[in-house]
Amino acid sequence: MTYAPYATFPDRTRGRRIFEEESSFRSPFQRDRDRIIHASAFRRLKHKTQVFVEHEGDNYRTRLTHSIEVAQVARTIAGALGLNQELTEAVALAHDLGHTPFGHTGEDALHALMEPYGGFDHNAQAIRIVTSLEKHYAEFDGLNLTWEALEAIAKHNGPVLGDLPWALAACNDEMDLELATHASTEAQVAALADDIAYNNHDLHDGLRAGLFTDADIAELPIIGAAFATVDQKYPDLEATRRRHEALRRVFGVLVSDVIDTTRANLETSGVQSVEDVRGLGRPVVAFSDGLWRDLKVIRAFLFTRMYRAPSVMVVRAHVATVVEDLFAYYLDNTMEMPARWHPEIKSCTDKLSRVRLVCDYIAGMTDRFALQLHAQIFPERAAASPL
Repeated sequence: MTYAPYATFPDRTRGRRIFEEESSFRSPFQRDRDRIIHASAFRRLKHKTQVFVEHEGDNYRTRLTHSIEVAQVARTIAGALGLNQELTEAVALAHDLGHTPFGHTGEDALHALMEPYGGFDHNAQAIRIVTSLEKHYAEFDGLNLTWEALEAIAKHNGPVLGDLPWALAACNDEMDLELATHASTEAQVAALADDIAYNNHDLHDGLRAGLFTDADIAELPIIGAAFATVDQKYPDLEATRRRHEALRRVFGVLVSDVIDTTRANLETSGVQSVEDVRGLGRPVVAFSDGLWRDLKVIRAFLFTRMYRAPSVMVVRAHVATVVEDLFAYYLDNTMEMPARWHPEIKSCTDKLSRVRLVCDYIAGMTDRFALQLHAQIFPERAAASPL
Protein backbone atom coordinates (compact mmCIF):
# COMPACT_ATOMS: atom_id res chain seq x y z
CA MET A 1 0.00 0.00 0.00
CA THR A 2 1.22 3.50 -0.80
CA TYR A 3 1.03 6.00 2.05
CA ALA A 4 1.37 9.76 2.10
CA PRO A 5 4.60 10.89 3.79
CA TYR A 6 2.69 12.21 6.84
CA ALA A 7 0.93 8.86 7.41
CA THR A 8 1.82 6.38 10.14
CA PHE A 9 3.78 3.57 8.49
CA PRO A 10 3.14 0.10 9.96
CA ASP A 11 6.76 -1.01 9.53
CA ARG A 12 7.91 1.94 11.67
CA THR A 13 5.79 1.21 14.72
CA ARG A 14 7.36 1.89 18.11
CA GLY A 15 6.12 -1.50 19.20
CA ARG A 16 4.10 -2.88 22.09
CA ARG A 17 4.66 -2.85 25.84
CA ILE A 18 5.09 -6.65 25.77
CA PHE A 19 7.07 -7.83 22.76
CA GLU A 20 5.24 -10.07 20.29
CA GLU A 21 6.35 -11.57 17.01
CA GLU A 22 4.65 -9.80 14.12
CA SER A 23 1.98 -11.55 12.07
CA SER A 24 2.93 -12.77 8.61
CA PHE A 25 -0.36 -11.57 7.09
CA ARG A 26 -1.67 -8.72 9.28
CA SER A 27 -0.06 -5.37 9.94
CA PRO A 28 0.46 -4.29 13.58
CA PHE A 29 -2.47 -1.90 13.30
CA GLN A 30 -4.75 -4.54 11.80
CA ARG A 31 -4.02 -6.65 14.87
CA ASP A 32 -4.84 -3.67 17.09
CA ARG A 33 -8.17 -3.21 15.32
CA ASP A 34 -9.01 -6.91 15.54
CA ARG A 35 -8.22 -7.07 19.26
CA ILE A 36 -10.47 -4.08 19.89
CA ILE A 37 -13.35 -5.69 17.97
CA HIS A 38 -12.99 -8.91 20.01
CA ALA A 39 -12.77 -7.08 23.37
CA SER A 40 -15.53 -7.56 25.92
CA ALA A 41 -15.76 -3.79 26.39
CA PHE A 42 -16.45 -3.36 22.67
CA ARG A 43 -19.34 -5.84 22.76
CA ARG A 44 -20.89 -4.07 25.73
CA LEU A 45 -21.16 -0.87 23.69
CA LYS A 46 -24.26 -2.35 22.02
CA HIS A 47 -26.23 -1.66 25.22
CA LYS A 48 -24.64 1.66 26.17
CA THR A 49 -26.42 4.94 25.52
CA GLN A 50 -25.56 7.52 22.92
CA VAL A 51 -28.33 9.93 23.95
CA PHE A 52 -31.45 7.85 24.57
CA VAL A 53 -31.42 5.17 27.26
CA GLU A 54 -31.26 1.63 25.93
CA HIS A 55 -34.91 0.70 26.44
CA GLU A 56 -36.33 3.76 24.68
CA GLY A 57 -36.27 2.30 21.17
CA ASP A 58 -34.49 -0.19 18.95
CA ASN A 59 -33.66 2.30 16.20
CA TYR A 60 -31.74 4.88 18.21
CA ARG A 61 -27.96 4.90 18.06
CA THR A 62 -25.96 3.14 20.72
CA ARG A 63 -22.27 3.50 21.51
CA LEU A 64 -21.64 0.46 19.31
CA THR A 65 -23.47 1.69 16.22
CA HIS A 66 -21.95 5.12 16.76
CA SER A 67 -18.44 3.63 16.88
CA ILE A 68 -19.07 1.70 13.66
CA GLU A 69 -20.30 4.88 11.96
CA VAL A 70 -17.26 6.80 13.17
CA ALA A 71 -15.00 4.05 11.81
CA GLN A 72 -16.70 4.19 8.41
CA VAL A 73 -16.29 7.96 8.15
CA ALA A 74 -12.72 7.80 9.44
CA ARG A 75 -11.67 5.15 6.92
CA THR A 76 -13.17 7.20 4.09
CA ILE A 77 -11.26 10.34 5.08
CA ALA A 78 -8.04 8.44 5.78
CA GLY A 79 -8.21 6.73 2.40
CA ALA A 80 -8.72 10.03 0.59
CA LEU A 81 -5.70 11.54 2.38
CA GLY A 82 -3.36 8.58 1.91
CA LEU A 83 -3.26 7.76 5.62
CA ASN A 84 -3.13 4.43 7.42
CA GLN A 85 -6.71 3.23 7.36
CA GLU A 86 -6.14 0.33 9.76
CA LEU A 87 -4.80 2.57 12.52
CA THR A 88 -7.51 5.16 11.88
CA GLU A 89 -10.19 2.49 12.11
CA ALA A 90 -8.70 1.03 15.30
CA VAL A 91 -8.79 4.43 17.00
CA ALA A 92 -12.34 5.10 15.83
CA LEU A 93 -13.56 1.75 17.14
CA ALA A 94 -11.79 2.22 20.49
CA HIS A 95 -12.58 5.88 21.16
CA ASP A 96 -15.72 5.21 23.25
CA LEU A 97 -14.63 2.03 25.05
CA GLY A 98 -14.32 3.92 28.33
CA HIS A 99 -17.84 5.34 28.38
CA THR A 100 -20.06 4.61 31.35
CA PRO A 101 -23.68 3.50 31.12
CA PHE A 102 -26.11 6.33 30.34
CA GLY A 103 -23.74 8.34 28.15
CA HIS A 104 -22.37 11.66 29.36
CA THR A 105 -24.92 11.71 32.19
CA GLY A 106 -23.38 8.58 33.65
CA GLU A 107 -19.89 9.98 33.13
CA ASP A 108 -20.76 13.23 34.89
CA ALA A 109 -22.26 11.35 37.84
CA LEU A 110 -19.29 9.01 38.14
CA HIS A 111 -16.80 11.87 37.84
CA ALA A 112 -18.52 13.72 40.70
CA LEU A 113 -18.38 10.59 42.86
CA MET A 114 -14.73 9.96 41.98
CA GLU A 115 -13.57 13.55 42.35
CA PRO A 116 -12.01 12.90 45.79
CA TYR A 117 -10.17 9.90 44.29
CA GLY A 118 -8.74 11.34 41.08
CA GLY A 119 -11.92 11.82 39.06
CA PHE A 120 -13.21 9.92 36.05
CA ASP A 121 -12.55 10.57 32.36
CA HIS A 122 -13.86 8.26 29.64
CA ASN A 123 -10.80 8.72 27.41
CA ALA A 124 -8.49 7.74 30.26
CA GLN A 125 -10.80 4.83 31.10
CA ALA A 126 -10.49 3.60 27.50
CA ILE A 127 -6.72 3.48 28.03
CA ARG A 128 -7.25 1.59 31.30
CA ILE A 129 -9.44 -0.94 29.50
CA VAL A 130 -6.96 -1.65 26.71
CA THR A 131 -3.94 -1.75 29.03
CA SER A 132 -5.36 -3.47 32.11
CA LEU A 133 -9.04 -4.36 32.46
CA GLU A 134 -9.40 -6.74 29.51
CA LYS A 135 -8.05 -10.04 30.85
CA HIS A 136 -8.08 -12.66 28.09
CA TYR A 137 -4.50 -13.16 26.97
CA ALA A 138 -1.96 -15.51 28.54
CA GLU A 139 1.01 -13.14 28.55
CA PHE A 140 -0.49 -9.77 29.42
CA ASP A 141 -3.46 -7.85 30.78
CA GLY A 142 -5.23 -5.54 28.37
CA LEU A 143 -4.83 -5.81 24.60
CA ASN A 144 -1.11 -4.98 24.31
CA LEU A 145 -1.81 -2.42 21.58
CA THR A 146 0.93 -0.63 19.70
CA TRP A 147 2.35 2.65 20.98
CA GLU A 148 0.70 4.42 18.04
CA ALA A 149 -2.76 3.09 18.91
CA LEU A 150 -2.40 4.02 22.59
CA GLU A 151 -1.13 7.48 21.70
CA ALA A 152 -4.04 7.99 19.32
CA ILE A 153 -6.67 6.89 21.86
CA ALA A 154 -5.17 9.13 24.53
CA LYS A 155 -4.65 12.22 22.35
CA HIS A 156 -7.24 12.06 19.56
CA ASN A 157 -8.91 15.18 21.00
CA GLY A 158 -5.59 17.00 21.22
CA PRO A 159 -2.67 17.31 23.64
CA VAL A 160 -3.33 16.31 27.25
CA LEU A 161 -1.86 19.01 29.48
CA GLY A 162 -1.82 19.74 33.19
CA ASP A 163 -2.75 17.14 35.79
CA LEU A 164 -3.29 13.81 34.09
CA PRO A 165 -6.27 11.57 34.81
CA TRP A 166 -4.86 8.82 37.02
CA ALA A 167 -5.77 6.03 34.60
CA LEU A 168 -3.87 7.77 31.80
CA ALA A 169 -0.92 8.67 34.02
CA ALA A 170 -0.28 5.01 34.83
CA CYS A 171 -0.01 4.11 31.14
CA ASN A 172 2.05 7.17 30.31
CA ASP A 173 4.58 6.31 33.00
CA GLU A 174 5.28 3.05 31.18
CA MET A 175 4.98 4.08 27.54
CA ASP A 176 5.56 7.88 27.38
CA LEU A 177 2.79 8.81 24.97
CA GLU A 178 4.24 12.32 24.46
CA LEU A 179 1.01 13.81 25.73
CA ALA A 180 2.04 17.44 25.25
CA THR A 181 2.12 17.10 21.45
CA HIS A 182 -0.70 16.65 18.97
CA ALA A 183 -1.53 13.12 17.90
CA SER A 184 -0.90 11.45 14.56
CA THR A 185 -2.81 12.45 11.45
CA GLU A 186 -4.86 9.24 11.78
CA ALA A 187 -5.92 10.09 15.34
CA GLN A 188 -6.96 13.58 14.28
CA VAL A 189 -9.08 12.08 11.49
CA ALA A 190 -10.81 9.78 14.00
CA ALA A 191 -11.64 12.79 16.20
CA LEU A 192 -13.33 14.72 13.42
CA ALA A 193 -15.07 11.59 12.16
CA ASP A 194 -16.60 11.39 15.64
CA ASP A 195 -17.91 14.96 15.30
CA ILE A 196 -19.35 14.23 11.86
CA ALA A 197 -21.03 11.00 12.93
CA TYR A 198 -22.67 12.19 16.13
CA ASN A 199 -23.93 15.49 14.74
CA ASN A 200 -25.50 13.69 11.81
CA HIS A 201 -27.04 10.79 13.69
CA ASP A 202 -28.25 12.96 16.57
CA LEU A 203 -30.30 14.90 14.04
CA HIS A 204 -31.77 11.59 12.85
CA ASP A 205 -32.49 10.41 16.39
CA GLY A 206 -33.94 13.73 17.56
CA LEU A 207 -36.33 13.72 14.61
CA ARG A 208 -37.32 10.12 15.33
CA ALA A 209 -37.99 11.02 18.96
CA GLY A 210 -40.18 13.97 17.96
CA LEU A 211 -38.01 16.52 19.73
CA PHE A 212 -38.00 18.71 16.62
CA THR A 213 -39.26 18.61 13.06
CA ASP A 214 -37.89 18.67 9.54
CA ALA A 215 -39.08 22.27 9.29
CA ASP A 216 -37.13 23.17 12.44
CA ILE A 217 -33.82 21.86 11.18
CA ALA A 218 -34.40 23.23 7.68
CA GLU A 219 -33.81 26.65 9.28
CA LEU A 220 -30.25 25.62 10.18
CA PRO A 221 -27.17 26.22 8.02
CA ILE A 222 -26.10 23.41 5.66
CA ILE A 223 -29.30 21.46 6.38
CA GLY A 224 -31.65 23.95 4.75
CA ALA A 225 -29.61 23.87 1.54
CA ALA A 226 -29.64 20.07 1.59
CA PHE A 227 -33.43 19.97 1.86
CA ALA A 228 -33.70 22.49 -1.01
CA THR A 229 -31.49 20.31 -3.21
CA VAL A 230 -33.57 17.23 -2.48
CA ASP A 231 -36.86 19.06 -3.08
CA GLN A 232 -35.64 20.30 -6.43
CA LYS A 233 -34.53 16.84 -7.54
CA TYR A 234 -37.41 14.86 -5.97
CA PRO A 235 -40.39 17.24 -5.62
CA ASP A 236 -42.87 14.57 -4.50
CA LEU A 237 -40.66 12.47 -2.25
CA GLU A 238 -42.24 10.78 0.78
CA ALA A 239 -41.31 12.51 4.06
CA THR A 240 -39.05 9.83 5.56
CA ARG A 241 -37.07 9.42 2.34
CA ARG A 242 -36.85 13.19 1.95
CA ARG A 243 -35.36 13.50 5.42
CA HIS A 244 -32.85 10.73 4.78
CA GLU A 245 -31.79 12.17 1.43
CA ALA A 246 -31.25 15.60 2.98
CA LEU A 247 -29.24 14.38 5.96
CA ARG A 248 -27.03 12.13 3.90
CA ARG A 249 -26.14 15.19 1.83
CA VAL A 250 -25.26 17.04 5.03
CA PHE A 251 -23.04 14.09 5.90
CA GLY A 252 -21.32 14.37 2.53
CA VAL A 253 -20.75 18.11 2.92
CA LEU A 254 -19.01 17.57 6.28
CA VAL A 255 -16.78 14.77 4.99
CA SER A 256 -15.82 16.64 1.82
CA ASP A 257 -15.03 19.77 3.79
CA VAL A 258 -12.65 17.92 6.12
CA ILE A 259 -10.86 16.28 3.21
CA ASP A 260 -10.47 19.52 1.25
CA THR A 261 -9.46 21.62 4.26
CA THR A 262 -6.98 19.04 5.52
CA ARG A 263 -5.35 18.67 2.11
CA ALA A 264 -4.82 22.42 2.03
CA ASN A 265 -3.48 22.43 5.61
CA LEU A 266 -1.05 19.62 4.85
CA GLU A 267 0.24 21.43 1.80
CA THR A 268 0.69 24.85 3.44
CA SER A 269 2.15 23.43 6.66
CA GLY A 270 4.90 21.62 4.78
CA VAL A 271 4.75 18.54 7.01
CA GLN A 272 6.68 15.59 5.61
CA SER A 273 6.23 12.99 8.32
CA VAL A 274 3.93 11.99 11.15
CA GLU A 275 6.53 13.41 13.53
CA ASP A 276 6.16 16.77 11.78
CA VAL A 277 2.39 16.51 12.36
CA ARG A 278 2.93 15.82 16.06
CA GLY A 279 5.26 18.78 16.41
CA LEU A 280 3.29 21.28 14.33
CA GLY A 281 1.66 22.88 17.36
CA ARG A 282 -1.83 22.88 15.88
CA PRO A 283 -4.23 20.33 14.37
CA VAL A 284 -3.73 19.64 10.69
CA VAL A 285 -7.05 17.80 10.23
CA ALA A 286 -9.85 20.35 10.44
CA PHE A 287 -13.10 21.77 9.14
CA SER A 288 -12.96 25.01 7.20
CA ASP A 289 -13.67 28.13 9.26
CA GLY A 290 -17.00 28.70 7.54
CA LEU A 291 -18.25 25.18 8.02
CA TRP A 292 -17.08 25.15 11.65
CA ARG A 293 -19.19 28.26 12.31
CA ASP A 294 -22.20 26.56 10.74
CA LEU A 295 -21.57 23.38 12.69
CA LYS A 296 -21.50 25.30 15.98
CA VAL A 297 -25.00 26.60 15.17
CA ILE A 298 -26.22 23.04 14.60
CA ARG A 299 -24.58 21.85 17.81
CA ALA A 300 -26.17 24.67 19.81
CA PHE A 301 -29.56 23.68 18.39
CA LEU A 302 -29.02 20.03 19.35
CA PHE A 303 -27.90 21.00 22.86
CA THR A 304 -31.06 23.01 23.52
CA ARG A 305 -33.63 20.93 21.67
CA MET A 306 -32.26 17.44 22.28
CA TYR A 307 -29.60 17.04 24.97
CA ARG A 308 -31.47 19.37 27.36
CA ALA A 309 -35.03 18.64 26.23
CA PRO A 310 -37.39 18.30 29.24
CA SER A 311 -38.13 14.63 28.52
CA VAL A 312 -34.43 13.84 28.25
CA MET A 313 -33.66 15.75 31.46
CA VAL A 314 -36.15 13.67 33.45
CA VAL A 315 -34.35 10.51 32.37
CA ARG A 316 -30.94 12.11 33.00
CA ALA A 317 -31.88 12.85 36.60
CA HIS A 318 -33.02 9.29 37.22
CA VAL A 319 -30.04 7.54 35.66
CA ALA A 320 -27.63 9.80 37.57
CA THR A 321 -29.31 8.53 40.74
CA VAL A 322 -28.87 4.95 39.54
CA VAL A 323 -25.11 5.48 39.21
CA GLU A 324 -24.91 7.19 42.60
CA ASP A 325 -26.89 4.44 44.33
CA LEU A 326 -24.84 1.62 42.80
CA PHE A 327 -21.57 3.33 43.62
CA ALA A 328 -22.49 3.80 47.29
CA TYR A 329 -23.83 0.26 47.56
CA TYR A 330 -20.74 -1.44 46.16
CA LEU A 331 -18.39 0.68 48.25
CA ASP A 332 -20.11 -0.81 51.29
CA ASN A 333 -20.60 -4.29 49.79
CA THR A 334 -17.59 -4.77 47.53
CA MET A 335 -17.55 -8.55 47.79
CA GLU A 336 -21.01 -8.65 46.20
CA MET A 337 -19.34 -7.75 42.92
CA PRO A 338 -19.06 -10.78 40.58
CA ALA A 339 -16.60 -13.51 41.58
CA ARG A 340 -14.09 -12.63 38.86
CA TRP A 341 -13.45 -9.34 40.69
CA HIS A 342 -12.77 -11.00 44.05
CA PRO A 343 -9.02 -11.65 43.62
CA GLU A 344 -8.46 -7.98 42.85
CA ILE A 345 -10.73 -6.87 45.69
CA LYS A 346 -8.70 -9.00 48.11
CA SER A 347 -5.47 -7.50 46.81
CA CYS A 348 -6.64 -3.93 47.49
CA THR A 349 -4.46 -2.55 50.26
CA ASP A 350 -6.22 0.79 50.76
CA LYS A 351 -9.51 2.58 50.20
CA LEU A 352 -8.28 4.33 47.07
CA SER A 353 -7.60 1.11 45.18
CA ARG A 354 -10.95 -0.33 46.32
CA VAL A 355 -12.85 2.78 45.21
CA ARG A 356 -11.18 2.70 41.80
CA LEU A 357 -12.11 -0.96 41.42
CA VAL A 358 -15.76 -0.15 42.14
CA CYS A 359 -15.49 2.66 39.59
CA ASP A 360 -14.16 0.20 36.98
CA TYR A 361 -17.06 -2.15 37.66
CA ILE A 362 -19.76 0.51 37.35
CA ALA A 363 -18.13 2.19 34.33
CA GLY A 364 -18.20 -1.14 32.50
CA MET A 365 -21.92 -1.70 33.03
CA THR A 366 -24.41 -1.41 30.20
CA ASP A 367 -27.56 0.69 30.58
CA ARG A 368 -29.67 -2.43 30.78
CA PHE A 369 -27.52 -4.20 33.35
CA ALA A 370 -27.27 -1.11 35.56
CA LEU A 371 -31.05 -0.61 35.52
CA GLN A 372 -31.73 -4.28 36.26
CA LEU A 373 -29.20 -4.35 39.08
CA HIS A 374 -30.58 -1.14 40.56
CA ALA A 375 -34.11 -2.57 40.48
CA GLN A 376 -32.94 -5.69 42.34
CA ILE A 377 -31.04 -3.78 45.03
CA PHE A 378 -33.42 -0.81 45.37
CA PRO A 379 -36.88 -2.11 44.34
CA GLU A 380 -38.73 0.77 46.01
CA ARG A 381 -36.76 3.36 44.01
CA ALA A 382 -37.14 1.40 40.77
CA ALA A 383 -40.93 1.39 41.30
CA ALA A 384 -40.88 5.18 41.13
CA SER A 385 -38.68 5.25 38.04
CA PRO A 386 -39.79 7.32 35.03
CA LEU A 387 -38.37 4.62 32.71
